[in-house]
Amino acid sequence: RVLDGRGKTVQPSESKLQLPAGATRSVEQSVEVRSPKLWSPDSPVLYSAEVEITAAGKTLDKTSTHFGIRKIEVDAEHGFRLNGKMLKLKGGCFEPANGPLGSAAIDRAEERRVELMKANGFNAIRTSHNPPSPAFLDACDRLGMLVVDEAFDCWNEGKNPDDYHLYFKDWAQRDLASMVERDRNHPSVVIWSIGNEIPEQFRAEATQKMLREAVLAHDTTRPITQAMCSDWSKGWNWDQFSDIGFKHLDIGGYNYHPKKYESDHARNPKRVMMATESFPKDFFDYWTLVEKHPYVIGDFVWTAMDYFGESGIGHTSLSNEQDSFLKPWPWFDSWCGDIDVCGFKKPQSYYRDVVWRRSQIEMAVHTPLPDGVHENVSGWGWPDETRSWNWPGQEGKPLQVDVYSRCDAVRLELNGKVIGEKPVSAATKLTAKFEVPYQPGELRAVGLSNGKSVTSIAFHTTGKPSAIRLTADRSTIHASRNDLSYVTVDVVDKDGNRVPNATIPIHFVVTGAGELAATGSSAPDDVASFQAPLRKTYEGCCLVILRSKGGAGKITLKAEADGLKPATVVVKTR
Repeated sequence: RVLDGRGKTVQPSESKLQLPAGATRSVEQSVEVRSPKLWSPDSPVLYSAEVEITAAGKTLDKTSTHFGIRKIEVDAEHGFRLNGKMLKLKGGCFEPANGPLGSAAIDRAEERRVELMKANGFNAIRTSHNPPSPAFLDACDRLGMLVVDEAFDCWNEGKNPDDYHLYFKDWAQRDLASMVERDRNHPSVVIWSIGNEIPEQFRAEATQKMLREAVLAHDTTRPITQAMCSDWSKGWNWDQFSDIGFKHLDIGGYNYHPKKYESDHARNPKRVMMATESFPKDFFDYWTLVEKHPYVIGDFVWTAMDYFGESGIGHTSLSNEQDSFLKPWPWFDSWCGDIDVCGFKKPQSYYRDVVWRRSQIEMAVHTPLPDGVHENVSGWGWPDETRSWNWPGQEGKPLQVDVYSRCDAVRLELNGKVIGEKPVSAATKLTAKFEVPYQPGELRAVGLSNGKSVTSIAFHTTGKPSAIRLTADRSTIHASRNDLSYVTVDVVDKDGNRVPNATIPIHFVVTGAGELAATGSSAPDDVASFQAPLRKTYEGCCLVILRSKGGAGKITLKAEADGLKPATVVVKTR
């Protein structure tokens, strides 16, 4: 039986079978769905297929699977099309991690990650560099998120002594078959990836061909890609070897090579390309090429969310400091994501909103730099800026303010006084930079079109920390160990404004039908237990994750800190 989203049978199919004891036979049934409602990110319509085995009027076995009906097409002339319409992939890469929960794939945690991506403008996720959990793909199906489903981070040659290269020869085809057979009914999965930055990527045509054929043996409906990067060999030349690396792919995955798009297209006009990884700080350049060329179908930033490991890969450093690729202890967080480990939005995500035309204007303030010192930003980093106008001790000193906009120009005002006006355009990468002598009050940026004000954004200096505010993402959850409530903890002033420079230890007590699953903050270098009922705020906030014990009732969370009014929130389980 095929059922629609309301559980109504669309079309049944029945066949009879006589099977001798101990025998096995395959049975294939066809069901026609007339005038189907098509699945897409904007309309994620799902059907379900139920298969039931009966004998003598009794059900012996039964299973069900969800699926969606949609059409994928891709070529260099018309790009990526979903249901006949060109769609640019607004993508982000995901490590298999859930912030303070670690890599535990609790259903609600997986769903929340997808919700965060949808809320911040993404329509595609690359599951770097492992198959995701079933719960994650179920959430992508329900919420309308496209997925690049990726299998391997190495083949025969390893990146570490004990990684998958030890098992690749014996297990690659079996693992790939397992992944494709498990995931092929998910409409969200639109591209298969057979590898990422493979050490022998330009010397393994036979392996690539074998993996392609292994995918096609189980699914012929989706294109195949592989994420290619510069080779580690000395004297290596991209133009000389890249054609070998892309030979058996439907889509060329480019890690950090946007400058090769146009020259590669001239040499290989039928190649479809996308940035399987890109640098956050160069996003405008990447996206300009995506919009310009139909054969460049999308961009996947590294990364959509922060993760534990590759510590400080997205860091900044001062010119008078000794720098390195990663940051030493106590750094433990990658710090390269648009969204941090708690799910809070970072400055680069606001810039992305402007580039993607989701917002007319955004603003950020750079942290003060010592005299005579400049900032170095890592390839995966972003300038050390924040959305705050709380800078005690900096009175009268110049602060750099960046305004992002697609308006013709922007005007910056401090307490009603005009600081300056500057044009913004593609030449400035939609950015205007100002120097503003700090004084408390209101900092306002105004977007101008044809000389007229069309939009604005303002930061206000807050009062002193006064109280704690607790905000649960959902006040009612299922009485299930697979459900969670995410509680944002804010330090606020007497008027209820979050105090963005508050760094205060907060103690938590949980009672009732739930437990403290984890606490966390966005700080990439504040090492503390994720299970302890104590967390120091970062930029005025932190996070508590509550988990049901499995029974119906109420979970009560109380938060306390010295000198602040405490707060309580109740989450129901049923």
